[in-house]
Amino acid sequence: MDKKKILVVVDMQNDFVTGILGTPEAQAIVPKVVEKIKDGISKNTYIRYILTSDCHELEKYQNSREGRHLPVPHCIIGTEGVRTCSKIADLEIPIVDGTSNTVLKFGAMYNKVIWVDKSDFHYDDWVWVIQHELGNYDDDYKGEDLEFELIGLCTDICVVSNAFALRQAFPEAEITIDASCCAGTTPELHRAALMTMKSCQMNIINEDI
Repeated sequence: MDKKKILVVVDMQNDFVTGILGTPEAQAIVPKVVEKIKDGISKNTYIRYILTSDCHELEKYQNSREGRHLPVPHCIIGTEGVRTCSKIADLEIPIVDGTSNTVLKFGAMYNKVIWVDKSDFHYDDWVWVIQHELGNYDDDYKGEDLEFELIGLCTDICVVSNAFALRQAFPEAEITIDASCCAGTTPELHRAALMTMKSCQMNIINEDI
């Protein structure tokens, strides 16, 4: 069965790349993420692109469980840090339309790109998002014809969380993680998260790149 492939670009936001929680490893994957998106567009590899965004209100974050465990306010709504890295959001994609060539910014490709604001997003909502976009409202649908490919930040937090949420929502879907387009909070935790996902029958590609 040919799989419908969906690329999930996880939390490629300024605060995780160059901002308060940024790392050299996160900065290093930005060109690889850009190239993967460009290659996917040119080859029509993916039927959809999902860009997730971590979002917080400052006061709520400080009083939240996450805020107590990680007392570093980040991705605060209205700040530059919450924005998706401009090299991705503003990526110019040539679209051939009839006899004319049009260039669109990646973030403006509304027929292909889904933005998921996780401030009010529960992982069970993955089912709604995919059903809404694919027009498949079968309650018994297990995702047999889907493959989710995940890239982004951070491997050991949001990438692994989204991977397991998708596994729960669509138990028969293939889950693939492109390790070369992910970075963890540390290199050691990046590798540990990949090992965990691999042990749960998820596909890890480009691990040695």
